[in-house]
Amino acid sequence: MTEVNEDMPEVNKESFSPRRAPRAYLLSLLLTCAFLLSPARGAAQWADPNNWTQFRGNGQLTGVSKTDVPKNLRPLWNYQAGAGIESSAAIANGTVYVGSQDGVLAALDLSNGAVRWKYNTGSKEGIGESSPAVANGLVYVGDLGGTIHAVNAGNGRGVWTFKTGGEIKSSPVAVDDKILIGSYDGHLYGLDARSGAVRWKVKTAGPVHATAGVANGTAYVAGCDEIFRAIRISDGRELFTVASGAYTGASPALMDNSAFYGTFDNYVLGVNLQTRRVSWRYRNAQRQFPFYSSAGAVENRVVLGGRDKYVHCLDARTGRALWTFATRARVESSPALASGRVFVGSSDGRFYVLDFYSGAKLWEFDAGAALSASPAIASGRIVIGSQDGRVYCFG
Repeated sequence: MTEVNEDMPEVNKESFSPRRAPRAYLLSLLLTCAFLLSPARGAAQWADPNNWTQFRGNGQLTGVSKTDVPKNLRPLWNYQAGAGIESSAAIANGTVYVGSQDGVLAALDLSNGAVRWKYNTGSKEGIGESSPAVANGLVYVGDLGGTIHAVNAGNGRGVWTFKTGGEIKSSPVAVDDKILIGSYDGHLYGLDARSGAVRWKVKTAGPVHATAGVANGTAYVAGCDEIFRAIRISDGRELFTVASGAYTGASPALMDNSAFYGTFDNYVLGVNLQTRRVSWRYRNAQRQFPFYSSAGAVENRVVLGGRDKYVHCLDARTGRALWTFATRARVESSPALASGRVFVGSSDGRFYVLDFYSGAKLWEFDAGAALSASPAIASGRIVIGSQDGRVYCFG
């Protein structure tokens, strides 16, 4: 295992950037198409350009979209939910789905922010960090009262609910015919997507705060019990565990047979899923604070925020720092990646756009309230909610 601190190796610009020669651009498109069509890895590595159907945009939780985001962004619309927003939005078929702390799941028109419907969970505790997932014509979301809701995506009518024994901050993940979601009752649940019936549940030694990443029939989840687990999706069998060495609130990004996530012991870990060992650990040598933000991952790079007020970009192979960007407050928002840029919120109330390769600031927007939710990107638009209850759309 390699432990590294901040370092600055040479930057290598690859196919994620829109700034390249025409021939190289064509080649990258061909390679991307081949990648997306691969049955072994599937389309989960990237979010559909027109949809962002779950937390981090795809099953592997990489936070990457292939949509073409305009070079010069501007606010297009905003919506006042009436209560704070920590839940990250989902976008499907031109509709934005977002939960708020008053327990309401709202469906908004992506083009203009108009309300299509509202669903009240009835939870006095509200919807916290659990972010909606859209699949099977339904929207799934958990609330802080411990209930999972399945709602008709078209009209907002409730279809089923399932009550767990603890609050839910984990986001649902739809895979095959199941919904995977964690609860503070210490379980990761595999529920029937159509009925909510329990197909299996896995007991851990602490709350399951993180969202599960999925790849090749396996769910990977980091735990508050300091254990990273691999769970077979078909039957809930635990395949292996890796000791994280610390409490973990972040969800793992999966890329190239590795998982990447931060811990409350001030480290970011790279876990090799083949050797089942931690291959490297990174921490900021100058400012040691927990990592709560979930990572974005593409082109052998890992990008995430820290409570040290920085956005960090690391080499996924070695854990070496490629760049850091300083904000004015902790960064708990999880970065979204598209068009050679990093999109992320900060508790300083600003929405930042950074160059993926250098970390240079390209644009910022002052929302006036903390942004701990994560951006959702689809159809060239970016949506993020703020803690004062406002949903912003940029394009």
